[in-house]
Amino acid sequence: MHTSSRNPSSWQTGDRFIPDRSAMDMDVASYLLTEPRKEKENAVAASPSKEAYRKLLAENLLKNRTRILTFRNKPPPPSQPFFQEVDVSSHHLKPAKQRRHIPQSAERTLDAPDIVDDYYLNLMDWGSSNALSIALGNTVYLWDASDGSTSELMTVDDDAGPVTSVSWAPDGRHIAVGLNSSDIQLWDSSSNRLLRTLSGVHGSRVGSLAWNNNILTTGGMDGMIVNNDIAELTGHTSRVLFMAQSPDGCTVASAAGDETLRFWNVFGTPEQPKPAAKSTNTRPFSSFNHIR
Repeated sequence: MHTSSRNPSSWQTGDRFIPDRSAMDMDVASYLLTEPRKEKENAVAASPSKEAYRKLLAENLLKNRTRILTFRNKPPPPSQPFFQEVDVSSHHLKPAKQRRHIPQSAERTLDAPDIVDDYYLNLMDWGSSNALSIALGNTVYLWDASDGSTSELMTVDDDAGPVTSVSWAPDGRHIAVGLNSSDIQLWDSSSNRLLRTLSGVHGSRVGSLAWNNNILTTGGMDGMIVNNDIAELTGHTSRVLFMAQSPDGCTVASAAGDETLRFWNVFGTPEQPKPAAKSTNTRPFSSFNHIR
């Protein structure tokens, strides 16, 4: 389907690659087409004087034109140049992206004697309180990045050691320590106090630790992964007599000798996250959920 342009400028300019009949002299074009053939036919019969006359006539009438087809002239120049000078000072240039500096040497070097050369172990972890814990043999040290001080957290006997994993809790205060004896210890770094020892969780050394709020997941060389709920709800003033858990597993009801019935939202709901326990103190304890 062909459509004609409605732009008058295109009519005047035309296509410079297609001959323009309106600009052609058809008589001259016919002469230029037929004259060479006649010249060949009359080449023998024409006298020198007639040949000179014919050339003179062609020069005056044709004005040395040899083209038969006539094309349009070159397109007119654009009203504005394609490239214009731009004042760079009046434009905000995007700052060049800075290159990342890769240090060629360590900012600080500390001695780490007796560190166990075993890539299956996790002997270092950086907590949210900006403290680095590192296990060297049977001892766990804490390095405070804010002031550069170093302190000893704990040391175990040779029968239990060496330390095979360390992991900070999200609060940046409590830290879990896995041992070669398969035990897991929970420590309070602010007081250097042992809070709990989890025994019988694994059958061999504990090389992996991971926290999710108050859930400590441990991985041992025995191939088992264990979820440990590190929380204890306290509020009853007498011994607990009965307990029941809601069908959705989010709430625990307890009845005690203090003649109170208490409800504990321990896991939250699918719509709401777990809230903070009310009127309770939190102490570590362990309930095991084995994953094979």
